[in-house]
Amino acid sequence: MEQIKNTGMTRRDFLRGCTATAVTLAGTGFFQGCAIDPVTGQQQLMLMSRDQEISVDRQQSPFQFSSDYGVTRDEKLNRYISKVGRSMLARVHRPDMPYNFQVVNATYINAYAFPGGSIAVTRGILLSLDNEGELASLLGHELGHVNARHTAEQQSKGQLSSILVAGLSAAVETRGAGLGDWAQKLGGLGQGLFLSKYSRDNEREADALGHQYMAQSGYNSKGFTGLMEMLNELNTTKSSSTQMLFATHPMSRERLDAAKERDNGIYRGTHTRSLYRDRYMDHTANLRSQKAMIVKLQEADKFIAKEQYDQAESALMSALSLKDNDYTAQVMTAKCMLLQKKVRNAAYHASLAKQLFPQENQGHYVSGIANLAFKKPMQAYNDFSACSTLLPGNPQMTFYQGYALDMADRKQQAARHYAAYLKEINYASNKYSQYAYKRLKAWNY
Repeated sequence: MEQIKNTGMTRRDFLRGCTATAVTLAGTGFFQGCAIDPVTGQQQLMLMSRDQEISVDRQQSPFQFSSDYGVTRDEKLNRYISKVGRSMLARVHRPDMPYNFQVVNATYINAYAFPGGSIAVTRGILLSLDNEGELASLLGHELGHVNARHTAEQQSKGQLSSILVAGLSAAVETRGAGLGDWAQKLGGLGQGLFLSKYSRDNEREADALGHQYMAQSGYNSKGFTGLMEMLNELNTTKSSSTQMLFATHPMSRERLDAAKERDNGIYRGTHTRSLYRDRYMDHTANLRSQKAMIVKLQEADKFIAKEQYDQAESALMSALSLKDNDYTAQVMTAKCMLLQKKVRNAAYHASLAKQLFPQENQGHYVSGIANLAFKKPMQAYNDFSACSTLLPGNPQMTFYQGYALDMADRKQQAARHYAAYLKEINYASNKYSQYAYKRLKAWNY
């Protein structure tokens, strides 16, 4: 592994130092070490306090939401999802957590939770549900992960460095791309980068808790078996739009069988209750009217993953013909154009995305990459500055700001950004830090 010349420190050394710091901090009470599982009452390895769980959530969840094209601006839909989620909070084991429930604009099929109680569902999975009982089951399952502290447990066991090291440095970028290969810089926020990957035991426990929460909150238990049947069917078809779902939430026939056993056993008395299908259909009517467009975006994602960019572009054009004011569609089209080195078209669609949703980060990010490729460094600088304002805390944007200023021959300003970038990543070694260091050295800084 290459070293930063002015420190002699490798990234591995840096992460090892962070782990040592964690051990030291454990003695101060900053990390808990062992804690009581709020669900089982048994001891569990836990190197994160409650406050740390909330802090990690607040640091990471905004970046994941942005990588999923931001929180929907369909306020009616978001209020409905939040209402269903909050209806179960009186039954959970950790009612004091700052829960929030969001719909994100991504079209792949997934739901996820962060350790402090931030829970999100994608447009894709909402289109796969049939009733409110299934929605409550889905949100209940994610509540189960938070209440059993599964994310905190996973980070305590194997991802300690991600708590202490900003997860937003060059590791986010697509590997192997050269500094000037802008078409490959589209992984800037990385789908699923911040999502925990749960074990099968985690999933079983979250299922049992989610089933309990929804049934105790007045729902027909068959909503949970309906959710499991849907997930089991998706797992057998191996759709590309479910890869992230089952990578983070492993599915098995056992989960479905266990849900049916609970449904026909301890929750049998709930079968006279409603699944509230009509209510679900009413509140998701606007979303369901966009289904044809969303299916086209799912097709485009599949083609992009296979590097079949012509087919992806065709699917994206079909999506835009159905709804040209969809932010996700415009950002995806800009990315696809950039991957094909159609820089002018990429910049055009990114500019439309920025107009549609100026408060969301990705449109500005893709626009910045396009403007670098288009040799418009100051426009790129403005885009990356907007990214830093909208979603602060990503060192990579500091580097890009410096690079854009460097391209514009504004050496003094560029040097300040390069130096700031090196400090933000604590001089960890990557191709960006090496480039920044070489430029600073060449300028006698």
